[in-house]
Amino acid sequence: MGEEKLGPSDADDELLSRICKILSTRLKANPYGWDGKLAEEIRALPPGLRAMAATHHLDISLTMDDIGWHFLNFGHPSHVEETELGLVELGLPEIAVIFREAYQLVQPHLEEIEGSEDYYEVMERVGAMKRINELTINATNLIGERGIYRYWVAYARQNPNRVFDQKAK
Repeated sequence: MGEEKLGPSDADDELLSRICKILSTRLKANPYGWDGKLAEEIRALPPGLRAMAATHHLDISLTMDDIGWHFLNFGHPSHVEETELGLVELGLPEIAVIFREAYQLVQPHLEEIEGSEDYYEVMERVGAMKRINELTINATNLIGERGIYRYWVAYARQNPNRVFDQKAK
């Protein structure tokens, strides 16, 4: 009987660190900017690295907030598009569907929320908060405890040329 793997291996941690280092050297745009520059930089990366760059902040949002709140920080349409495509590239199409639905719930209210309205108050008032909470729970359950990053590692092992090959676009 084989031993059950309880957590990430050192090799996984090293690979994830390598990916993060590459991303930090390649991406210079303000991730919170609403000018589309981050998406422009992401689009210049190889397909796998592009997917990882696009999904990085979603992993953090799911850990710290909810899937709807993510769009308050990263709701520029080009970044949303890249994130959705990235989820599919990483083999997470179910999360991409959840992500798209959450965006469709929040997007019509972004201007109102940014105009100093309270996100939770607005989402409650329009009847969307319950669904946002359900989507967050569904996404978190599908992704698991280790988040999207474990999918980065698995993807990089299966498709190293789509992550590390500068010619792959």
